[in-house]
This record gives sequence, C-alpha cells and structure tokens, in this order.
Amino acid sequence: MGEQNVKRIKDEATHQEFMKSLLTEVNALEKMLEMGLIESGISRIGAEQEMFLIDKAHKPAPCAMEILDAIDDDRFTHELGLFNLEANLAPHKLAGNCLSLMEQEAQEVYKRARLTAARFDCDIALVGILPTLTRENLGLESMVPTPRYYALNDAIRAMRGSEFRFTINGIDELSVKHDNVMLEACNTSFQVHFQVSPEKFAKNYNIAQAVTAPLLAAAVNSPILLGKRLWHETRIAVFEYSIDTRSKTHQERGLKPRVHFGDRWLEDSVTEIFKEDIARFRIVLTTETEEDPLGMIDRGVMPALNALCLHNGTVYRWNRPCYGVHNNIPHLRIENRVIPAGPTVLDEIANAAFFYGMMTGMSAQVDDIRDHLRFADVKSNFLAAARDGIRAQMNWFNDTHLPAQQLILEQLLPLAREGLQQAGIDRDDIDRYLGILHDRVAMRRTGSRWALESLDEMKDKGTLDQRLRCIVSSMVEQQSSGKQISEWELAEFCAEQDWRESYRTVGQFMTQDLFTVRPDDIVDFAATLMDWRHIRHVPVENDNGKLVGLVSHRALLRLIAQGRYGQDCNVTVEEIMNREPVTVHPDTPTVDAIRLMRDKKLACLPVTRNHKLVGIVTEHDLIIVASRLLESYLVKLK
Repeated sequence: MGEQNVKRIKDEATHQEFMKSLLTEVNALEKMLEMGLIESGISRIGAEQEMFLIDKAHKPAPCAMEILDAIDDDRFTHELGLFNLEANLAPHKLAGNCLSLMEQEAQEVYKRARLTAARFDCDIALVGILPTLTRENLGLESMVPTPRYYALNDAIRAMRGSEFRFTINGIDELSVKHDNVMLEACNTSFQVHFQVSPEKFAKNYNIAQAVTAPLLAAAVNSPILLGKRLWHETRIAVFEYSIDTRSKTHQERGLKPRVHFGDRWLEDSVTEIFKEDIARFRIVLTTETEEDPLGMIDRGVMPALNALCLHNGTVYRWNRPCYGVHNNIPHLRIENRVIPAGPTVLDEIANAAFFYGMMTGMSAQVDDIRDHLRFADVKSNFLAAARDGIRAQMNWFNDTHLPAQQLILEQLLPLAREGLQQAGIDRDDIDRYLGILHDRVAMRRTGSRWALESLDEMKDKGTLDQRLRCIVSSMVEQQSSGKQISEWELAEFCAEQDWRESYRTVGQFMTQDLFTVRPDDIVDFAATLMDWRHIRHVPVENDNGKLVGLVSHRALLRLIAQGRYGQDCNVTVEEIMNREPVTVHPDTPTVDAIRLMRDKKLACLPVTRNHKLVGIVTEHDLIIVASRLLESYLVKLK
C-alpha cells in the first residue's frame, strides 16, 4: 500500500467513486498494453527483506518505530506489527553479478538493522514465524499506529462480521480464535520480484505457479506457531486466515479467501487477474486517484493507477502481479510471496537464485507449461510443500509423482543452472548460490527441519517456553555467523540463560496437557484419574470447555470420611466439586499467583481465558519454578 493516503470506505458514494476509478484504470492498463507502452525485452529482479525484532529474552520486541527513527535509512519501513521491520532492496537487471549485488545489500541491511536494534537492547531474527511469539503479542497495542492499518483492521472485521477462527493440524493441533488482523504480523518473508515482458506475462506467470511448490519445499522455515509444531511452512495457512474477509455464509458458499494460490491457469493477459480480483473481492480501502488516466496516456504521461494498485494490494495471491512506473516507463512484474525470511541472508539469496533460474530456464525450454501439468496438480504440490517441506511428494511432467528432494536435485537445479547461464549470470555466483541450495536439499536441512529436530533433541528439558527461547537464541547466533543452514548445529538447551523471563506469567509454565472430568461423571472416575495420573486436583468442564468446578483429593477423602462413598457408588462429580474455584488468566504475573495461593491457602489454580479452561498451576509447578531459579542463581555465584 506504500505511503498512499489510505482510508476505509464509509459510505456508498465513496465506494461507487472508487469503483469507477478501478474500472477506468483497468481500461487504461489495457490501452497501454495495446499501444506497447509497457516496458518489454528486459528482466529485472528485486526483493523485500522482512525481519523480526526480539528483546534480550529472545521474544518479540515492539520497538519498530523507535528503531526506524534511529536508523534514518529510506530503504527501511514498518510492517503491520511493532515487532517487524521491512527493507526494500534495489532492483537489478538479471545479468552479471546481480545476485552478488543483491546479497551485498541484503547483508548490509541485516547488519545495519542489528546495529541499530542493539542500541535499544534488541536484535534481529530472520525466520518465517518467530517460535517465541505468543497470543499476548497479537493485540492491537502491538500494531503499528498508522491510519491505514486501523482502517484495514476495521474494514476486514466489518466485512467478516465475526471473530477469526481456524484450526491447523500438524504434529500438534492449533485452534485459534482471534479478533483482529494482527495474525498477519506472525509472518515475515523474503519476497522476490521478477520483471517480465507484457506479451510473455501469462506464460511466465503460469511458470511461476508451477515452480512455486518445489521452491517452497526447499525454503520452508516456519514450523512453530504459538508453541505448536504445525506445517513446515505454517505461514501459508496463517496468512490465508488472517486476512479472510469472508462471512460464514460466504465461506459455506465457497467464496475464495483474499489470500489464495488460484484455481486456474492464466490464459492471455495480466488484466485477467485484475479483472477477476475486482469481480470477486469487495473494495476494502480507498485512496486518492488520478482524475483522467486515459487522458494522461494520450499526453504521454504514464498513470500510477493508484486505485488498481491499492485493490491489488488487498488481494494476496502467492504469486501476485504488480504494476509500477519508473521514470515514466511502466512495467509488470511477478511478486513471489512464498519464501520465508531466513534462515540466513545467504540462504535467502540462494532461494531467489533458484526461483530466477527456474523461471528463466523453463521459459526457454517449455512453450506452454499447461501442456505438461494440470493446474490441480500444481496447487496440490503447493499445499504438500507447505505441509511437508522437502519431504513432500510432487506431481510433475509426464504424469510422474516423486519426492521434492529428488525432483529438485535431478531436474530443477540443472534447469535453474541453465536458466541463470542463459541470463548471463556470473558462473561463480551460479555455483555459489545453487551450491548452497543443493547442500540444503541433499541434507534435507531446511530451517523447519532444523527447528523441529532441535526441539525434539531437547526432549523435556525445562519448560516449552525455555526450549523455544533456546531455539531462537541459537538461530540468531548462527545467523550472525553467516553460515548457511546446512552447516548449522542443532540448538541445545542453554541452561545459562536468564530463566526469569520464562516465568513472568503463569501462561509460560502452566500445565496444558490436562485431564478433566464432566459434572455428571461418577466420582470413581475422578478418583481413578487422580491415581493413574498422580495428581491431586481434577478440573471439571462442560462440553464447551467452560470451567464449572474443581475436584480435589481432599474432597474425595471427605466423601469417604462421611461414609457416603461405600453406600452410594453413583455419587457424581457435581455433588462434591468446588463450584467456584479461584482462577487466573494466562497473563497473570507469577508473583501475583504465588501470593494468591498463599493468602487463600490454595493448592492449585485453574487458568482460564474467557471462562474456558486453558491450563492449571499447582504447588508442585511453583516448587519446580523456585528450584530452577534458585539453582540458576546459585550457579552464577560460583
């Protein structure tokens, strides 16, 4: 959306005027295409580097605006979240040492961001989704306070008419209910741009769709969200839901979400995409538009097409067509949005080289990709890559079905090498960047596999919060070393960290793997559950997950002492449970929870969010917290 004066549409007259501008600008684009005014015969590349800001505890640091003020560099800008930054890299002609130049700038931008962030006791993490991100980071207080973001949030909420709800199944399962667009801020990427000639746009766009799945399979770096191990590239699922404007009725009718891969090949022109998106997706925002774009063309002034670009910026295709004007010369480019940030700048440039090479190589070797692949298979490949990464199975030419690793190593890396050679890329750069990607794929060491294997190797050491902090700590350290991901060591449990940050709130260490009973269950079941699981308290919840009571070991002893247990074997949980147990929220400070338990002589505290049970904290948990912090303190005194 750039720096346009973006506003929410609040009345029908504004909506109608903006729609007129949209339709006029589509006509203007068609006129420029017919007159041959769009730049042709040259390929340019560019990229956008997104990144996370983290604090000393390796958790999100909401200090983007302060850092932007201090960095004083026009390449940097904010993103949706206050814990994100974005840097726009300079475009280059696809030739010679363009990849080296892109890497040099990306490395310089990364180092400059780190140096500036350090002044605020922060650092930079390059990763698709930050493992230490929590629900508490996703409130509106963490959103960059600009009118266009507030307008976007208000417009999407109004169109949707309800909260965001979705479930992602991976190794774990995550069910999310959220009330704003800040879920989008979970994601950071390394978006690459590829300028193409207008007469070849449809052919190249279809190729981009076909190669996106193997590109994603090799690049995955987002396996953990809100403490859950999900897809290897969880960004794909999260982004689709975070900008979903569909009401329940529209979802049931099968209306596409604003974030999507597409359902068919492009036939002839880029305008097919713009027309479809205008027809399918309601206008979300408005901006100032040019008064007479058709007249401007007649006068030799190329219009910016502000309305078209703004609407296009609110529809998030994974390969998005883009229009731009530089020095009064309009151009078209394909923006590939699937590559996550990280694991290193070196790996990001290798991913970009792989994409540019496949695009150029396949364009030279294949007249029409539609003759070789069904679109349904291409879309299936994309979803498989997002879920399974380098282990995904791919549908490919000649109706073959093979592992992504084999497809990349045997067919697509050689194709990319030929493409880069045909573009005149320096041989040393080809060897360097495709070699990095080859090593990663051959070893199956993507950023996602590194994170998941690291977490698995730590087993049950410490709390989940501590293990995730160790992963981010190791990630940042190895990123800064400059070593590509294929050379990284697995993260280890780092006992020397300051663990106080992992115990500030009860939500960081509460037990979430709960065994519960229902009010109408017999007491025998609750007693047996306590015996089996070696616990002294069992929460009671209804079928909707609402906490309605608590059964304690003491209540069972009282039942026996009263002589009721032996006489009546059908005593229910509801008859003996505490109907009004004292509860806390996940955000409750640990110190407050300790004082509450001490003052009220409580042995446990159920943890609820909106009256729904999400965890429990017991005396035993607090003993573990105290012992770990005391041990850490005493070790430092040695």
